[in-house]
Amino acid sequence: MIISKTPCRISFFGGGTDFPEFYCNNTGAVIGTTIDKYVYHSAMPFPSELFDYKIRISYSSVECVSKIDSLKHAPYREALRFVGVDKDIELHVASDLPNFSGLGTSSAFTVGLLNVLFATVNTDTNPHELARKAIHLERTILKETVGCQDQIFAAYGGFNLVSFGRDEQISVERIQLKAAREEELNKSLMLFYTGIKRSAQIVERNKLNNLSSNLRTLKNILNHVDQAYKILTTSKPLAEFGELLDKTWHEKRKLDSSVSNQIIDEMYSSAKKAGALGGKLLGAGAGGFLLLFVPPEKQDKVRIVLQGKPEISIRINSPGSSIVYKS
Repeated sequence: MIISKTPCRISFFGGGTDFPEFYCNNTGAVIGTTIDKYVYHSAMPFPSELFDYKIRISYSSVECVSKIDSLKHAPYREALRFVGVDKDIELHVASDLPNFSGLGTSSAFTVGLLNVLFATVNTDTNPHELARKAIHLERTILKETVGCQDQIFAAYGGFNLVSFGRDEQISVERIQLKAAREEELNKSLMLFYTGIKRSAQIVERNKLNNLSSNLRTLKNILNHVDQAYKILTTSKPLAEFGELLDKTWHEKRKLDSSVSNQIIDEMYSSAKKAGALGGKLLGAGAGGFLLLFVPPEKQDKVRIVLQGKPEISIRINSPGSSIVYKS
């Protein structure tokens, strides 16, 4: 058996500028971090000579098939085809968080699946190759409307500034925080589940369809990346980081009317009144998890006004996708 462990992520600034449709003409950048919530894949040999099928996969459903083409789950099907495994394998997945949550679970799934499959066929890979192959699988093979940051974070792990060049070059700079500053950030972040599931691809497709009219907003969002980097790497108070999150959320809402809704707006407004300095809906928008930056002394008040919305405890800067067990 081989098991991979792949982190989910929080994107703080720059979301939307990680699409080639934008950065190939303008450059792009994001600041984000992986968190201690994971997607787990296991792979094991399957003795197909004893059964009437050759591949067994288990997710929210179970599929037992004799040919890859018969698999209904497209990411499983195309990942197996991409790596070159067409029989005698059993695959399972488990996750700490639900799908469609805005925390990069879909790309964590893809990266972790490729990682465990490459380990199965004894093919070495590194974070850069793993991320690039996941981007290719999602965008080119599966034709998904996704950006390129989630795969990078899942493969590399850590707290990073990721830059996207016009020539489609991607660079990753680890943001080195002193232990005390990282702990202050850990203690200031709160994560609440809105209870709303949504398809990120639909929201992102709406944004891309209006790319020309969104250029100014996306450039404002990109400028926030530089401001956030200066806050993080200097002695500026981290409260400014929270206030900048508020600014980037208001810019993000301009990208498409589907990004927010009355429930989310009410949650955010209540949290601000209770003491949150800023925050944003994670991922494409429209649902999933709401991130808030709240001074520790104000957090109990925020919990009261958001009572009924599940809070998820997190810690930042977790390692990237890895093989944690092989026998």
